[in-house]
Amino acid sequence: MILTVTLNAALDVTYEVGALERGESHRVGVVRERAGGKGINVARVARALGCEVTATGFAGGVVGELIRDDLRGSGIVHDFVTVSGTSRRTLTVVETESGEATVLNEAGPRVLPEEWRAFLGHFGALAASASVVVLSGSLPPGVPVDAYAELARLAPGRVVLDADGTALTEGLRGRPDVVKPNADELTRATAAGRPVAERAGELRDAGAGTVLVSLGADGMLAVTPDGVWRAVPPEVVVGNPTGAGDAAVAATARALLLGRPWDELVRDAVALSAAAVAAPVAGDFDPDLYVRLLPEIAIEGLSCPS
Repeated sequence: MILTVTLNAALDVTYEVGALERGESHRVGVVRERAGGKGINVARVARALGCEVTATGFAGGVVGELIRDDLRGSGIVHDFVTVSGTSRRTLTVVETESGEATVLNEAGPRVLPEEWRAFLGHFGALAASASVVVLSGSLPPGVPVDAYAELARLAPGRVVLDADGTALTEGLRGRPDVVKPNADELTRATAAGRPVAERAGELRDAGAGTVLVSLGADGMLAVTPDGVWRAVPPEVVVGNPTGAGDAAVAATARALLLGRPWDELVRDAVALSAAAVAAPVAGDFDPDLYVRLLPEIAIEGLSCPS
């Protein structure tokens, strides 16, 4: 079973406009609302791939109930801890002419110390039955900065960490099996001006077992204990990129669950990530595009890590 953790779950609202012009009024063509947050997006994709998956995290207030209702309607097994604050909303404005997306994220509810302690016990019970645990997304106010490190230490199975800033750097102390930053997140976590593989190696030195760096249209670089691989998609896919990284994490979790080798994992993650860009909302992917792209992903073994 895959267990996904979304400490800062959200109700995702997506607007589609032709082009976004700052300071101007816009007519919205399409509006979509659904439960979101990175871990929930991962759970949606993993379930669509046929994996047994459970989503957990915090949910509170009216928005928290909307999140639970949507997950229930989507058939996603979930078990969230209730908090006294109200869960956040996010707004994504997708420009259909260019495929660019602008995202506005609320901070989320303040989690009380007793609520965090309750979650630790709740998580421990769920993680005992999970072969893979995915820790992803931002930390809501009140949660300790080393929350992901603490959760990683409690998980008996393999752990995938997808976070940014302090949540990422502190999370490395828990020695997660896989860390998946994108290029910007890697830059914020390491000193710029050096090759990506070298900076990914720095995250490995800090505690990550393997580092998968998402490079957008340029694919993915995997720095593993067994070598370095680079995978590149055959074409640029235009659409909504906000869920691409989450799809890559879902592919990673499935590959770990099935014991697949790193080169297969990276190829699958790149194909699924590209197929997610073609879907209108995060947490979905275009299955036909995924099947077509998978055998066309160019993959190259670069070197063995020092």
